[in-house]
Amino acid sequence: MPIPISAKVQKLRPSPSMAAKQRVLELEAAGRNILDFCLGEPDFDTPEYIIAAAEKAMRSGDTHYTSAQGKLALRQAVSRKLEVENGVSYDPSEIVIGNGAKQLIFEVLAATLSEGDEVIVPTPYWVSYPDIVSLNGGVPVIATCGPEVNFKLTPEILEAAITGRTRWLIVNSPSNPTGAVYTKDEWLALVEVLERHPQVAVLTDEIYEKIFYEGNLTITPTSIAPALKDRCVVVNGMSKAYAMTGWRVGYAAGPVEVIKAVTKLLSQSTSCPCAFAQTAAITALEAEHPAVDEMLAAYSERRKLIVDGLSAAPGITCALPDAAFYVFPDVRALLGTVTPAGRRIATDIDLVDYLLDEASVAVMDGTSYGTPGFLRLSFAASNENIRAGVAAIAAAVAQLTPAPQTLEKADQS
Repeated sequence: MPIPISAKVQKLRPSPSMAAKQRVLELEAAGRNILDFCLGEPDFDTPEYIIAAAEKAMRSGDTHYTSAQGKLALRQAVSRKLEVENGVSYDPSEIVIGNGAKQLIFEVLAATLSEGDEVIVPTPYWVSYPDIVSLNGGVPVIATCGPEVNFKLTPEILEAAITGRTRWLIVNSPSNPTGAVYTKDEWLALVEVLERHPQVAVLTDEIYEKIFYEGNLTITPTSIAPALKDRCVVVNGMSKAYAMTGWRVGYAAGPVEVIKAVTKLLSQSTSCPCAFAQTAAITALEAEHPAVDEMLAAYSERRKLIVDGLSAAPGITCALPDAAFYVFPDVRALLGTVTPAGRRIATDIDLVDYLLDEASVAVMDGTSYGTPGFLRLSFAASNENIRAGVAAIAAAVAQLTPAPQTLEKADQS
């Protein structure tokens, strides 16, 4: 008899971004040359000074278990970083290290949700938030935040989403997929609502905070609303800013009882993060090195390159993101068109499939982020690939024609 799979896992979707990456890998293995703009991963290698720190640590015997909460030295480094860069004070006892920010988001919700608790997830959302909530017994409450509000939660939308069952609000700033950043005034307006609902805690995912443009700095809400500290958890990590995705080092800061609960879960699951990766993370946080600024300068150039290229394509509108390395172009004008083969583009998912088949360009659909009619492209790619990709997209969408019924209506009018 086969081993049964639990009902909750059967309901769980694979991560859409990881599924898209797997499809690209399969096509490449079959001999296709794919221009891949799916996965949110820096195309830079980890800077050499961080690698050197890890190598030195390994050769010095730093290859053993650490505390489940993470190395004290790293938690102290995170504490200093939060104080200096974010203007918030957290003792090392209020900080936990995990195998990436994603794990810590999962564990914070696992440690705090009871069956049926609600979690407000504004759109567009990072693809994993709703599924992580559901897997931990919670109910994701999707708060729609469209282009008319610049894809950001407003006080009115937040107030309408809160019920007596609401336990968490998740805010991703800078945002994946839009690159939107909440300003001080926007945060203060949300805090006013939260003050009326003391049962609602806030999880801020700040993983893209160092990748920003034109002064759009990330604001950690407890820096401007200290009274929120006892019900706020800040999550961040090393993956994006330092091109350390494969090292799997993230951190969370929050109320000590929540941190203790998360640590307990970690002790029964992954035990601890990689020892020498934690040591390398200390170096990344504290060493003076131009590598991060150099990567940011490259992203800034690519940002303009991809926005200009997409904006020139027929039927696509693309705004400049404030931060991160994603664009979220509006392709609603292309929905309802027909491909040269006679296939109708009814949804953004259809458009994604068409671009992969016709242009050999892999992008993400907005539906996976809770916002149909848009695409997400990562510009953590070379200038050469960006130019080739946007040119291929423009050529492909230029071949789309209005559906026959649209033409008939035009003739009748």
